[in-house]
Amino acid sequence: MGKGKGFGKVILFNEHFVVYGIPSIVSAIDLKTTAVVEKHTKNQVILDDQRPATKGYKEEKKKHRKESLNRILKKMEKENHPLKITLGGNLVAASGIGASAASCVAIARAINEEFNMELTEEEINAVAFEGEKGYHGSPSGVDNTAATYGGLIWFKKGAPDVMERLKIKTPLGIVMGNTGVVANTKLAVKNVRQKKEKYPCLYEKIFTHAEQVVEHAKEALMSYNLTELGECMNKNHSLLQKIAVSNKNLDFLVQLARETGALGAKLTGGGLGGYMVALTPGSTLQEKVARAITREGFYALKTRIGV
Repeated sequence: MGKGKGFGKVILFNEHFVVYGIPSIVSAIDLKTTAVVEKHTKNQVILDDQRPATKGYKEEKKKHRKESLNRILKKMEKENHPLKITLGGNLVAASGIGASAASCVAIARAINEEFNMELTEEEINAVAFEGEKGYHGSPSGVDNTAATYGGLIWFKKGAPDVMERLKIKTPLGIVMGNTGVVANTKLAVKNVRQKKEKYPCLYEKIFTHAEQVVEHAKEALMSYNLTELGECMNKNHSLLQKIAVSNKNLDFLVQLARETGALGAKLTGGGLGGYMVALTPGSTLQEKVARAITREGFYALKTRIGV
């Protein structure tokens, strides 16, 4: 029996932009998906998904999950081995929180342990990236990197990718609000690519601004200038709205969090549903924002970054 885990994540800056080589800041959160892998006598691979999940998520992602698992097994050269894979953990499977990446990492680690493959963390990350293609088509690599390594990460896609681990003096409280909408990340990525090709001049300006915002955000994060960091989050959300990956519920929760006192708020993840994130240093503010979101009938998750 092999066991593995993968961390959930929150993208603080530049989802979608990161696909095109613009830097991103991402943090693991203190929730995870677990996987248990066992050999069995039936001539097939069985996936038993016991994760808690947003309503409709598992059904919506069933085809993607199958493709992802096939890619992982092929990458690890285990596609002809009869296995039972059981997913669990305390990370709610939902859009925008890195659920797919967390499961890919957990499965890769569990298979690695079961077959004594002795893969490095870098190799586990590469397997998870291959699995992410089943969900996202052309993933940036930022989700699986956070799910593999944990912590707070500066990530830039390239050849090779650039990953810098960031350290802040004190962990920061955040609130993540779930719209309850299961998002099609593949479609969102495809739409951005098509619009970028159709309106190259407009999108070049937006992408340049996104790069400026994340550079400024990194400075604010490292100097612990939380007011400035929050403003950068607000600007980043505006840019994500311009490339049409937000929606009515995300914009509502973002505005609600700001009005309740959050220093900044934005969508997080693929957009078109899933989660938003609000910067809420201090337990009092975190609780206040979480309650405001809950009162409106949405699910609020209180967690921390930079742990």
